[in-house]
Amino acid sequence: MAGSSGLFEPDVPSGFYYRDDFLTRDDELVLVHAIAEVAFAQFEMRGVVARRRVAFFGQSYDRAAAGPIPAFLLPLRARLGEWAGVDAEAFAMALINEYRPGTPIGWHRDAPQYDIVAGISLLSACRMKFRPYRSPSAPPSAARRFATHEIALSRRSAYLMKQDARSAYEHHIPAVSALRYSITFRTLR
Repeated sequence: MAGSSGLFEPDVPSGFYYRDDFLTRDDELVLVHAIAEVAFAQFEMRGVVARRRVAFFGQSYDRAAAGPIPAFLLPLRARLGEWAGVDAEAFAMALINEYRPGTPIGWHRDAPQYDIVAGISLLSACRMKFRPYRSPSAPPSAARRFATHEIALSRRSAYLMKQDARSAYEHHIPAVSALRYSITFRTLR
């Protein structure tokens, strides 16, 4: 697992774990075919409509029920739970993001009511960047903030964000060059 920066390990914050080839090509194909039947919606954050489209399941960000986690995601949730060392049902929320070419996701830290975040990349790779989190209530600073860590998330890879990676850093994904789906699961605090 990644989490330190050895000679051949990715440079990621403490509490970030990564596995290439978490899924097989067949696993990915099954998920992509099922996702083709999912109804996506626009996502709005702080009054701005994001360029990515989303589908929420389980307990959403505002703690409202968003419909049950679909059956096609349950085996994936079970595998991620086993890897994360938690009961699969602890993953109370699932989110599928659709990134079309040119779609980024801005700097953010996941909602505080969630703890562990587990994610899967489908169809194409992307880069994930990290920088130390600064609370919106912190005094403004003239210093521009830059990414301090970065990792390539390969197609069919998985990651876990816990501890510092989850709470002391925020992350972002620059615009992707090809269609990409991400599936993320979150446990509640």
